[in-house]
Amino acid sequence: MQKVTLKELGQQLAAKIKGDDTLVITSVATLEDAVQGQLSFLANSKYRAQLEATQASAVLLSEKDAECYQGNALIVADPYVAFARVAQLLDTTPKQAVGIHPSAQVDPTAIIGEGVAIGANAVIGAKVILGEHVQIGAGCVVGESSIIGSHTRLWANVTIYHDVHIGQQCIVHSSTVIGSDGFGYANERGNWIKIPQTGGVRIGNNVEIGACTSIDRGALSHTEIHDGVIIDNQVQIAHNVVIGQNTAIAGGSIMAGSSTIGKYCIIGGGSAVAGHLSIADGTHISGGTNVTSEIREKGIYSSATIAMENKLWRRNTVRFRQLDDLFNRVKQLEKSAKGDE
Repeated sequence: MQKVTLKELGQQLAAKIKGDDTLVITSVATLEDAVQGQLSFLANSKYRAQLEATQASAVLLSEKDAECYQGNALIVADPYVAFARVAQLLDTTPKQAVGIHPSAQVDPTAIIGEGVAIGANAVIGAKVILGEHVQIGAGCVVGESSIIGSHTRLWANVTIYHDVHIGQQCIVHSSTVIGSDGFGYANERGNWIKIPQTGGVRIGNNVEIGACTSIDRGALSHTEIHDGVIIDNQVQIAHNVVIGQNTAIAGGSIMAGSSTIGKYCIIGGGSAVAGHLSIADGTHISGGTNVTSEIREKGIYSSATIAMENKLWRRNTVRFRQLDDLFNRVKQLEKSAKGDE
């Protein structure tokens, strides 16, 4: 169990301490569930009613909320960001692997850095380079000539194909596949001719990729995931997609081939971006949105309809199909009205 005093946390967060700075904190919890020894936080005003009743030993608060709280507190500019940093400090997640398991298969041409851990039944291919303190979980496969940067962690059963480069301090969750072939074919009189996918995948530093996500290799040039990108579970990223720095993509989303997503974008869950499109830096795509044309200016974009009773939805679907005819009729009426003037 990790332990840290309120004083030590205050130093880590550059926070103002209110109350007993010798208190020992062992973990974090919500205001409602916290018990003695735990640190909580208030980041959303709708939970302010829980503040007085909380059993937490201390709470992360803004200056304004701290004025009306009598207990122990760390006063910070952004309680939620501070909570994330404390949660990292007190994280008890086990390592993906410890040492190199006897059943792991490591090609003699692979270069293994200091402190690397490789789990049971993992396979490390020819000419692979693993940086210092990389952790490779049980059952992982790292293909020929791939490079994994220092302190990057692969959970169990991740598959990394050949010529994939992953940066430092990344996390890849279980059953994700990186470097599989993109969906590239030519059609000859009804027959599909496969186009070999000879590009690779290039992933920057501090990237996290969720479970069961697929990232295809490039057809000729590389698929690129830049620094700080976070990708949720079950996301499909097709060949030659480029995702800019610090963009976030929620679960079940699809990025079609050769689409370019800018920096600092947020892509809501279940969204789809058509191929060969560009999305401007800082764009926010609402969940379930289908992006079928380029977005040149940042903003919030949506296309999903709200849930409604099925009978009403059916009627509205029919009306939606009539919109073009209705539009033309209105235009004709406008012309007639102008003629009468």
